Amino acid sequence: MEEKPDLIEFTSEDGDTVLFSVIGQVKITGIDYLLVTDSDGDGDGEDAYILKKLKDKESQSIYVMVEDDNELAAISKVFEETLEDIDIEM
Repeated sequence: MEEKPDLIEFTSEDGDTVLFSVIGQVKITGIDYLLVTDSDGDGDGEDAYILKKLKDKESQSIYVMVEDDNELAAISKVFEETLEDIDIEM
């Protein structure tokens, strides 16, 4: 996964690559979370995703999609509270 200042390249388990724009980042209980979108930012109702930073078998940093509903709800709330003009609907 390649990182740039406001962009991150995400490769799914299927091997598909998506370039995400980073909206925000928080660290909770030692875990880094990113709020990202694959939209160019031209409209309302953009799709957003939350990624969390983990280590793979070789201790390399990787990002994975947050899929647990409870974790997703909690982290979404933190992003809503810390970022201005962000309203996250699930």
